[in-house]
Amino acid sequence: MKFYLATIGCAMALISAVNIAFGTASWYYVILAVIFCTALQFALDGLIAIIINKMPNRWFSVDNPHYRVSKWERKLYKKLKVKAWKDQVWELGGLGGFSKKDFREPNNPEYIERFIIECNKGVLTHRLAYPIGFLAMLTLPNVCALTIALPVAVVNLFLSILPTIVLRYNTPLLQSVLKRLRKKAE
Repeated sequence: MKFYLATIGCAMALISAVNIAFGTASWYYVILAVIFCTALQFALDGLIAIIINKMPNRWFSVDNPHYRVSKWERKLYKKLKVKAWKDQVWELGGLGGFSKKDFREPNNPEYIERFIIECNKGVLTHRLAYPIGFLAMLTLPNVCALTIALPVAVVNLFLSILPTIVLRYNTPLLQSVLKRLRKKAE
């Protein structure tokens, strides 16, 4: 969480400072626009999460081919050393009723299946946040859309890609645990 807050704070300060230095708009307008765009990003991301959370779990099932992680993708995650930094990524799934921060019932197949479904919901939530974050550009006039809203959207994109990677990294691990537990039950 510290990483996210620090990234957001530094980005807001840098975007504001650059816009004020180049005289894009008055200093108070720049600061208000940066705060507005950042708040809008949070609101849009939250709205997406609420909508996805209301969707039926069967759409995000363990066997849904849209959420399969390919071998090349797993290799990429190993190269990116996701295991080393994944715990630094902000996890807000608990707000929707299922925290993915703790692995509470590793021997319960129903829990593992629910965990995978929640990971799949998180993946869709973050993937939808990629383009929707750029909607803030429609809210500011002229050059401010490019010098304020666009950089805020890019930061949001970066901060949305990280959890997507972590969720995609964890899913095959959870699927192998589920497969083992199902075999054991037979």
